[in-house]
Amino acid sequence: METALETEALILRPWRLADIDQLVVGLNDIKVSQWLAFVPHPYLRSDGLKWIEHCKRLSPGEGAQRDYEFAIERKVDHAVVGGVSLNNIDTGRGRAGGGIWIGAPYQRLGHGREAFGERIRFAFDTLHLLELHNGYFAGNEPSWVLQKRFGYKRIPAQPRRRQCLADGSWKDEILTSLHREDWIGN
Repeated sequence: METALETEALILRPWRLADIDQLVVGLNDIKVSQWLAFVPHPYLRSDGLKWIEHCKRLSPGEGAQRDYEFAIERKVDHAVVGGVSLNNIDTGRGRAGGGIWIGAPYQRLGHGREAFGERIRFAFDTLHLLELHNGYFAGNEPSWVLQKRFGYKRIPAQPRRRQCLADGSWKDEILTSLHREDWIGN
């Protein structure tokens, strides 16, 4: 069964083949992909097709789902403005990870805040998780500002080094977490 979430202005829904052009345009922008560990640059149509096929395999016919990868669609014009995920769900421990990206033309319009907030609400209120893990590359302060807005805290440990596929550079990834009781907006 496919899961879709709605907010005032957005629909978070599974990726579709019809999204391919918007997906490629959004991720083929180094201003976006430089902050994502696993996105190559250039981002080709073949990369997008592989991604959409991967996402199609995530929805089981029955049973618990370990990963949700949502396209972020604006209701007003049906534009796909980015993607948000909830993945590596461990229901036994009540934990999950994930992240978000917003295409450059759609940044600073509130779409990230709205989609990320709905993802958190889904994790805590629907899936009854207890803790979410995220991270961001050093220098990506807008990501930290967004996470902090909802109550995320930096995990007091050394940043881990991670290679960014888009530009090949090694970057410090600062790890963050949000406990259900610290969630701002519940």
